[in-house]
Parts: sequence; structure tokens; C-alpha cells
Amino acid sequence: MPKKVDHEERRHQIAEAVVRIAATRGLQAASMREVAAEAGVSLRLVQYYFHTKHDLLAAVLAYLGEQISRRMTRSVAALGGTADPRAFLYGALTALLPTDAESRRIVLAYTAHFTEALTDPGQAAAGVAYADALRDVVTEQFRLAKVSGDPETRAAVTLALVTGLQLSVLAGQCTGEEAVALLTAHLDGMW
Repeated sequence: MPKKVDHEERRHQIAEAVVRIAATRGLQAASMREVAAEAGVSLRLVQYYFHTKHDLLAAVLAYLGEQISRRMTRSVAALGGTADPRAFLYGALTALLPTDAESRRIVLAYTAHFTEALTDPGQAAAGVAYADALRDVVTEQFRLAKVSGDPETRAAVTLALVTGLQLSVLAGQCTGEEAVALLTAHLDGMW
């Protein structure tokens, strides 16, 4: 009797291989052959699930979006109870900072994929869609909080700060804890 294959699990296995490559050697090292070797599967199997490298990268960007969303949800839930807008923003945005090995891996891989999407006309819309969705969530929280100033401007500035902090931590210019403290000070300044 043939072994039953969980196709979704297989796709995640391959996507995780791309994430590991992107986070350790850079996205340019993620050839279909390298991905197959990293995932411990045949090149033919990678090509079965993802016909082209473009298809593979698009799927991995979606996979990373799911990973980030789960991290944000867990972080907000860890605050307990119903999070007010300030607590929600703190929980969600600190989850985006590379403060541990898992978040560092995700941020490195997402940054590589996002940059790739911006330079590939076929993927640009999908890459920007994740950033736009995050901006919309943050804008809505500022709108609900009724903080002074335009909610869209507040969201844009806050997300620019988060992106800068991500890169600063990855480059070793500050620690994850320092980045969290800077984000906290920024949010405190609005409340």
C-alpha cells in the first residue's frame, strides 16, 4: 500500500528549507537544487510542488506571512485578556523584532523575500500586499486609540521605525532588547 502523503506538510517542509537557506546563506543561494538538498527531497519533488522558482518564492513569501501573523497573534494573546490598542500594537510590533533565533530567522528570510519581490514585477504586488495589510492593521489600532495626529501617518512612522529596528538588530547595531525599549518609548510618546 502506498504511503499517504500530506501535501501541505510537504509544501511547508520545502518552504522551511528556503527559509533556512535565505536566513543563513541569502536568497541567491536558494536554487531549486539547493532547496531540494536542504529539504532532503528530490529536485523532481520540489518541481512537482513548485513548477518554477517564481512559484516557489511566491509560496515561501506567503508561508513567511503566515509565520509572522502567527507570531504576532501569539504575542498579543500572551498579554492576556482583551488587548487595548496600545497593548495590541506593543504585542504585535514587538513580535516583528528579531529578539531570538526564531524571529531572527524569520526576519532575515522575510526581508530577503520582500526585497526580491520588489525587484521582480511578477511578485511585487504580492510582496507589497503583506506590508499594506500590516499598515492597515496598525492604522486601525491608532484610529481606535484616538491618539492625536493622523492615524495613517502614525502607522507609517511606526512601521518605518520597526523596519529600521529590525535592520539595526540584524546588523548588530543594537540588541533585540534595546529595539523593544526604543519601540516602547515610541509608543509611550503617543499615549
